[in-house]
Amino acid sequence: MPAWFFVSLQGYRIAWLPRDLIAGLMLAAIAIPGQLATARLAGMPPETGLYAFAAGSLAFAAFGANRFMSVAADSTIAPIFAGGLASLTAPGTERYFELAPLLALMVGAILLAIGLFRAGWLATLLSTPVTTGFLAGISIHIIIGELPTLLGIPPPGGHILSRLIHILGHLGDTNPYALALGAGVLIVTLGAASISSKIPGAFFGLLGAGVAVALFNLQSRGVSVLGPLSVALPHLALPPMPDSNEIGHLVPLALVVAMVCIMQTSAVASTFPSEKGRPDDVSRDFAGVGAGSIMTGLIGSFAVDASPPSTAIVVESGGRSQITSITAVALMIALVVLAAKLTAFLPHAALSGILVYIALKIFRLGEMIRIYRQGGWEILVVAASAALVVALPIETGMLLAIALSFVSSLYAVARPYCAELSRVPGSTVWWPPGRGEQSEHEPGVVVFAAGAPLTFTNAQYISDQITAALARSPAPPRLLVIEASGMIAIDYTGSQILQQTIARLKSDSIDVAIARLADERATVEAEQTGLLAILEPGCIFKSVEDAVRQLGPSAKGGAP
Repeated sequence: MPAWFFVSLQGYRIAWLPRDLIAGLMLAAIAIPGQLATARLAGMPPETGLYAFAAGSLAFAAFGANRFMSVAADSTIAPIFAGGLASLTAPGTERYFELAPLLALMVGAILLAIGLFRAGWLATLLSTPVTTGFLAGISIHIIIGELPTLLGIPPPGGHILSRLIHILGHLGDTNPYALALGAGVLIVTLGAASISSKIPGAFFGLLGAGVAVALFNLQSRGVSVLGPLSVALPHLALPPMPDSNEIGHLVPLALVVAMVCIMQTSAVASTFPSEKGRPDDVSRDFAGVGAGSIMTGLIGSFAVDASPPSTAIVVESGGRSQITSITAVALMIALVVLAAKLTAFLPHAALSGILVYIALKIFRLGEMIRIYRQGGWEILVVAASAALVVALPIETGMLLAIALSFVSSLYAVARPYCAELSRVPGSTVWWPPGRGEQSEHEPGVVVFAAGAPLTFTNAQYISDQITAALARSPAPPRLLVIEASGMIAIDYTGSQILQQTIARLKSDSIDVAIARLADERATVEAEQTGLLAILEPGCIFKSVEDAVRQLGPSAKGGAP
């Protein structure tokens, strides 16, 4: 078997097969209702959700690396690309059904390229607060979007706020049967999940809802149903090419969807590694997910992503390899062939109940509370990301949320932690003084530390902080010691700005020394950029204490 093909099955043991088959049964029971619901969320025919599961699972088994990862239609990316495609053409039209597979091909190509170029580091570009915020925004979109179906009222169009106003204005028109079915499925799913994630609550909920529709003829009571599934096998075909206007919309949309896929795939790979204590080849996993989207695009379905809940089911059910996903695909095909007509009794409200459950799951309230308690101002990033996704078209809000992640990261570098250090009494350790802690100061000596690389983004800020620290000194400063352990990199512009500050201080008869410039890369850059050359000979030290003892005013005055 070639090393690049079905690598996740290498070293497979026949003893794993019974556990893989059982886990495959569990995965199918959990995934099938979710795939039908996600297809609805994506604005696509219900069978395309099943196509996406089959194609995504088989393609990842062939090209991915993780043994457990389940790849399928995903409720995180579905509203993103559905909202983007809706700006080009109305959902349910033939062109919409052509653009969705085309977008899947584009997303797949991006992910495949990222995998081939080993660009797994891109997964780190989205911070946890930004990710938590945009997932909350998507959750709100899903819930408001599904409320009309859940209530059995006509679905409105327009902005999310106008849709919410429409819903509130038509609460009196609620269909009690549709609401009972949708709420019942939601309650069963929530209850099953609270007992054990292995219980396929959504499957049992849909089964019960379908039986209720058939027994009580609820279609005559205004309950809309899914209708029978198409059992025709999909065929490989390239979707029609887009025009220039469509390309202008599809390219940024594909990049946004691919970025979310990168983030989620990386999270799944790190949470469920093939072997504990050994990281997976996440770049290969990106390629596997990309291959899944390419395959779904070729069979007329939509983009897929790594699924955290489905992967968790595989692991918790004892699955040991991608045979689990392959088994689930086989069971799904068998079920569709044998029971495709039974979906004629499946109410749309029941699928909405599942989607509301999914929305509640991705609204990470616990994570928000932790960010509020531990992250300080970063809770504002959560709120801003959620507001952008809610207030703007989803793909636009996502792009701005990603930009917000970069801006918040840049701000942390541009305004780094800076501190004046003092000596811990009875030691040679120099440390930022805490509240109520005793500390020692050397008269005329200022020890300053910046906890960040010295770059063009923060050098002026660091220089200004140095000037402010010298101005606060109770005695006229005669020595500045820059504690540089946090300077793990020094660029040319940052070095030039700091050199100008050092030259100004030397003209004011203030000596400058650098201590603990330990990083090899930073040391080389400090020498190359001339930062070390501007200092007097013998002004580079391995510790702050050495610098103070040799260059401090007491040392120059002849004190021991």
